[in-house]
Amino acid sequence: MSAPNHTDLLQQLVPIVRAAGERVMAVYATDFDVLSKDDASPVTAADQQAEDLITEALMRLTPGIPVVGEEAVSGGAQPAIGERFWLVDPLDGTKEFISRNGEFTVNIALIEHGQPVLGVVLAPALDALYAGGVGLGAWLEQGGQRTPIACRAVPPEGLSVVASRSHGDAAALDAFLAGRKVARNVSAGSSLKLCLVASGQADVYPRLGRTMEWDIAAGHAVLSGAGGTVERLDGQPLRYGKPGLDNPHFAAWGLR
Repeated sequence: MSAPNHTDLLQQLVPIVRAAGERVMAVYATDFDVLSKDDASPVTAADQQAEDLITEALMRLTPGIPVVGEEAVSGGAQPAIGERFWLVDPLDGTKEFISRNGEFTVNIALIEHGQPVLGVVLAPALDALYAGGVGLGAWLEQGGQRTPIACRAVPPEGLSVVASRSHGDAAALDAFLAGRKVARNVSAGSSLKLCLVASGQADVYPRLGRTMEWDIAAGHAVLSGAGGTVERLDGQPLRYGKPGLDNPHFAAWGLR
């Protein structure tokens, strides 16, 4: 198929991700069950309901583009992918969802030639929707208002470092930050960490543990639109469509 119009696609993703967010919040309001997947990670009805909605909507929107969703892959159903495909994490931060702290997100990203070119991250409990992409800029929609966001230059007092609320290796983080001037550390759940860097509330998010491509693709796209980068620890760009769809350690940076 011909290359889709990224500006139009990004706008068309907003109602899809918001509808999925409504499904997630409907489950959030109940005394939901928590199950374990084969890898022992938790899963709820919200994960599957949101993914079903998103997958059906994307297949209608772009019939020629495969949809790779976390729950489908976990169930053994991964479509063949090529140079262009969707990556969907219907509920990133399931542990945050279970603990009811609001820091969970719904994520959709379009991958082209190994890079996320556009994406949307919705934190439905926080009424915060982040969107952006390569050459498209980035913005936050909250309280009915849409505001452009951008990465900031590192302030003179040093880096604000954002780390995972539920996952982390303190020794590895200390080693990564050795020799760098650090002003403060911030904790956050799910793909919101990438959005904090994209919106200039933090300067770097080092992820020194296992992640999957769907965990970060949408946030990576928003960060790219805001002027930031995501790199492996050797400085090379993080690529998508890798065998197994798992990521090496990486760092998401704002302006440097």
